[in-house]
Amino acid sequence: MGSTGIISLVVIAIVIFYLVSIYNRLVALKNRYQNGFAQIEVQLKRRYDLIPNLVETAKAYLDHEKETLTAVTEARNTALAGLKAAAGAPGEASAMSMLANAENALGSALGRLSVVMESYPDLKANNNMQQLSEELTSTENKVAFARQAFNDFVTAYNSYRQSFPPVIFAGMFGHREDAKLLEFADSEAIQEAPKVQF
Repeated sequence: MGSTGIISLVVIAIVIFYLVSIYNRLVALKNRYQNGFAQIEVQLKRRYDLIPNLVETAKAYLDHEKETLTAVTEARNTALAGLKAAAGAPGEASAMSMLANAENALGSALGRLSVVMESYPDLKANNNMQQLSEELTSTENKVAFARQAFNDFVTAYNSYRQSFPPVIFAGMFGHREDAKLLEFADSEAIQEAPKVQF
C-alpha cells in the first residue's frame, strides 16, 4: 500500500469520525430537549392534580357559578389530553400547538374563576384555598422555568441541525424536521407565569 492509499484511508477515517460526531451531537441535543419536556410534564401533571382540589374547595362557596367550575374542569381535562399527546412526541409541531392551545384555554378558565372568586371574601380567606393558591403559583413558576429550559434546548438542537455541514446529513440520520418551541398565544405568557389570585 503506497502513501496515496494511506492518505486515502486517513481521509476516509476522518470523514467517518466527523459523521459519527455529527450523529452523536444530534442525538445528544434531541435527548436534551426531550428530557426538558419531561420536566414540563412533571410540573404540568402537578398543576393538573391541584385543579380538582381547587374546584372542590370553591364548589362549597360558589353555588351559582357551576358553569365556571365546569369550564375549569373541562379545560383541565383538555390540557391533560394535550400533555399526553405532547409527551408522546415532544418537539413535534402539532403536539406542541395542541398543548399550547389547551394551556391557553386552561389559563383563561382559571382567570375567569379568579374573577368570580373576588366576589366571595369567605372563599378567599379559606385556609385550604390559600394553600392551594400558593401551591398553584409555585407550580406555575416551575412550569415557566421548565418551559424556558425546554425552549433553550430546542433552539440549540434546531441551530445545530440547521448549521453547515450537519444540515446535509441530519435528514439521513433521521433528524428531518426542526423541533417546535412550546409557545403560547400571548407572547407575555412566555415571559412570566400566569397570575392566579384568590
